[in-house]
Amino acid sequence: MNTLNKVYIIVGLMFSILSFAQTTTTAIGTSKTWGTVDGISMVGLVQGPSSADAQLQVACVFEYTEGDIFNAQALPAKLNGLVHLDEALKGELTNIRKAGQFQGHSLETILITPPAGSMSAKKLLLIGLGDRNKFTPDLMTSVGEVAASEAMRLGVTNFAFASDLKDAGIDSPTALIAGNVVRGIVHANCSENYLKEHKLSTTKKLEKVYLLAGPAFFETAGGGIADAISEAQKK
Repeated sequence: MNTLNKVYIIVGLMFSILSFAQTTTTAIGTSKTWGTVDGISMVGLVQGPSSADAQLQVACVFEYTEGDIFNAQALPAKLNGLVHLDEALKGELTNIRKAGQFQGHSLETILITPPAGSMSAKKLLLIGLGDRNKFTPDLMTSVGEVAASEAMRLGVTNFAFASDLKDAGIDSPTALIAGNVVRGIVHANCSENYLKEHKLSTTKKLEKVYLLAGPAFFETAGGGIADAISEAQKK
């Protein structure tokens, strides 16, 4: 075998390995505790927002545009958490957005009680992401903070969080988004601890947060989560 053929074989193997790495996914239902901050376990979970077993489900949506969670840029229906959530609610996720009952402005919230048996969580909190064309990853720090603050006010000890950016067709930096959500959660918990220390709050202790990710994004999201945890532990 001459040198040129050897080069072709090596290059071919490299492309095969790269292709495999890019298509490798994590099985649905996989969970991993990426770390703990101030007694809150940050758990990565490959699951959709309609199926995650938590006391509260948090989902994020942009301001409504016609067919936004079903269009060609969004994840395919079988992997799209927002589509599954809409189906679980028998189209009401789309209806309340389309009718303007929830406009999805940045950090706007609405609390929904899903019909019995429609989804695993007993409560669903929607948080607005604003105009999709103006989105920046920094917003997710504030979104994480709002999610945790509302969860504690509702008296739950755990909640599941879905950023839903990929579901909405936004090609976002997965690790940074996941890390920023954790940063917001940590800050909200710190503020709540301050209030408790000064006898200004009696909320329950937040014990666990399930950070949902799609099969193709679990490990990448986990890296961002782990970095944010490490950062918080050093403070």
